[in-house]
Amino acid sequence: MLDTASTPTQKPHVPRTTGAIRTLGSNPATAPIMLHPGDAITHRRRVLYIVLLGALTALGPFTIDLYLPAFPVLEEDFQTTAAVIQLTLTGTMVGFALGQLIVGPLSDKVGRRVPLLVVTALHVVASTAAALAPSIELLMVARVGMGMGAAAGGVVAMAIVRDLFGGKRLVVMLSRLALVSGVAPVAAPLVGSALLAVMPWRGIFVVLGIYGAVLLACAIFVIPETLPKARRSDKGSTTVLQRYQSVLRDRVFIGTLVIGAMTFSGLFSYLSASSFLFQQSFGFDAQQYGLLFAANSLGVVTGVQFASRLAARFGPQWVMAYSTGVLVVSAAAIIVFDQLGFGLWGTVIPLFFFMTACGFTFPCVQVLALDRHGKAAGTAASLIGATNFGIAGVISPVVGWISRDAGITATTMAAVMFGCAVIGVIALWTIVRPRTVAMLTP
Repeated sequence: MLDTASTPTQKPHVPRTTGAIRTLGSNPATAPIMLHPGDAITHRRRVLYIVLLGALTALGPFTIDLYLPAFPVLEEDFQTTAAVIQLTLTGTMVGFALGQLIVGPLSDKVGRRVPLLVVTALHVVASTAAALAPSIELLMVARVGMGMGAAAGGVVAMAIVRDLFGGKRLVVMLSRLALVSGVAPVAAPLVGSALLAVMPWRGIFVVLGIYGAVLLACAIFVIPETLPKARRSDKGSTTVLQRYQSVLRDRVFIGTLVIGAMTFSGLFSYLSASSFLFQQSFGFDAQQYGLLFAANSLGVVTGVQFASRLAARFGPQWVMAYSTGVLVVSAAAIIVFDQLGFGLWGTVIPLFFFMTACGFTFPCVQVLALDRHGKAAGTAASLIGATNFGIAGVISPVVGWISRDAGITATTMAAVMFGCAVIGVIALWTIVRPRTVAMLTP
């Protein structure tokens, strides 16, 4: 951690390498003790960071989900199957996972800014290639590149927050990013459906390219370097392998990885199947499908906002004890109600509770993982993101595979969601073991 403490005869020393710290007063004798560099940042500056880092975090989910409403159109234009179209989503998430595994440790070694700039530029180039792709094979290649290009946003955003904050304030800041990362996957199809109403599907990738270009400009001119050179060469974390070892030896971290990945996989199983389920089985048009996602986003927002307060008071491990249970019950309810013939409402209502439970779970996973590994925040964040998107990329197409004969139904979608939720519950109680986890410090 950076030292911002002062002596009675000196003004507080503000390391220039952070580019973010502001002193709270001119009198060192009365200035409060700063436990973390971000404690000295002004409220206005903190809000600016939340907005910019939130936009960076959202780049990944928007890259993955913005084109979901166009799946039926892509299937028709390329004269292929739903399973092949879903592979473009898988390729994006695999690229996203690989990109994070590279960017995270690299950001711990050379700082946050350089990897962020290089990889975000890659996203702009790949988005242009996707907009011009003449075949499904080239679109898949471009989507992998887009996934790798979007990887830096979420990793670097979480690492920057961990560089600046700790304890309960870290809970609050990460909850803001979790709000974005939780809402973005369900809001992106709403935006995508609106874009489809005014442009062809290729225009969606043009919009993503512009989004990436704007963030690249913000990264160049606004976002500071928060990892000073002294911390990039800490003993015990000088190589990528050593940084990974320091994180992966932590039992609680491993457990939270499993919980986060299973929650994310359940969410993406729904996302990858929902376009076909609601537009083909329930007869929704693209705009109605987008409105459904808007309604579900309210559940995610609610979950994240309550989770940040409850986690700071009771501990994130105990919030997850309840939220993971709700994931299991909600997914099971979708299966039962579909088999009983309850129709659309039998799917939509328990699905809303599933999404709300996701909102409760995501910030708790991030807090438990990052609060324990400040010196390897980039590596820890990359493992969280890579595991989430990598495993989700493998699991989400399972819905299409088991539905290849009879078509995608609410039961086949929820069966995968249920399996993921059960694994998450098992990981919480057998690996994390909530009673063994210490409460957060201020």
